[in-house]
Amino acid sequence: MRSTLLVLLAAACVLAQGPPPPDGRRGFGRPEPGARFVGAEGGMPGRVVKNAPYSADLVTESAQTLPDGNHIRQSSSVKVYRDSEGRTRREQTVNLNGLGSNNNMPQLVFINDPVASTNYALNPKERTATKSTRISGGGRRGNMPPREPRSTANPNVKAEDLGRQTMEGVTVQGRRVTTTIPAGEMGNDQPIVIVNETWFSPELQTIVLSKRSDPRSGETVTRMTNVNRSEPARTLFEPPADYKLTEGRQ
Repeated sequence: MRSTLLVLLAAACVLAQGPPPPDGRRGFGRPEPGARFVGAEGGMPGRVVKNAPYSADLVTESAQTLPDGNHIRQSSSVKVYRDSEGRTRREQTVNLNGLGSNNNMPQLVFINDPVASTNYALNPKERTATKSTRISGGGRRGNMPPREPRSTANPNVKAEDLGRQTMEGVTVQGRRVTTTIPAGEMGNDQPIVIVNETWFSPELQTIVLSKRSDPRSGETVTRMTNVNRSEPARTLFEPPADYKLTEGRQ
């Protein structure tokens, strides 16, 4: 029962993920307090991207230095897939982020099938699946590049074009957003500088590399590795026949 509740909770959290904000206030990859689902910051759910299949590992590494000089380092990896019809699959493990041991936490699999307007949350350990029907017209956007902020919108936000280069065999376009919190705005006696850097692949329509530096929470890097452009097997986007299927609502 406990594992089933975890699957449902995780499904709700992952499916609620949205795109990174354009001004860099909370780019994906920033450590958040409490329970979280590793790799969810690179969110697969979102708008449908067709004719750009791939599979890859999404690796997130974070480092934080505490006021007493202690260091906290965390690393996680998520396996992601997308087929030519825009179906997505992500395989990940629950991370309690310091609230308890992660050793016995189940691996979870999330499948988003926009063709059938269906989502699945799978628990491979218990061989169970929860199916929910997605209501169309949500208006949620996918993992798109952040929009350019208006030059007059916030003088404390600076955006830079980092040009193009090749990562993992695909061309990516870089962008850096620097946000400065002026001294005194939140009780700080000196300015706080937050830097978000993203490298977006127009070909894959996803972010291949993201870096975030925030003196309040440390540094986080999320990168896509082992990119394979082959068409994933169709069976990856449906629950195995021997799984116990439960109908749910979304």
